[in-house]
Amino acid sequence: MNDLIQPGHDQRLASLRQITLVVYILYALSFFAGLTALVGIIINYIKRDEVRGTLYESHFDWQIRTFWWGLAWAVLGAITIWVLVGFVILAANFVWVIYRVVRGFLNWNDGKPMPTST
Repeated sequence: MNDLIQPGHDQRLASLRQITLVVYILYALSFFAGLTALVGIIINYIKRDEVRGTLYESHFDWQIRTFWWGLAWAVLGAITIWVLVGFVILAANFVWVIYRVVRGFLNWNDGKPMPTST
């Protein structure tokens, strides 16, 4: 990682750390105002190249997967709600997204990367 010898490395990492936190907050707020998740995913894709090779790359990958899989399960749940299984899918998705946001925040807070296979 050439980042270690570049001037301003600490400032860059601090900025990326804050952006990662902002996205976790936006995803958490999406339970109250769904559009915040869209802002979060846009930030993820705009800043994705900047986090490459840092601890926050795994967080961005985690956040992006959380958004897309959460959206996919929400759509499936909404489509199948009329046969009642949709309620179960939506409830499970709700719990899963909360888990992902909380686990991501805790790893972010501890300065740990996110696992790549979960």
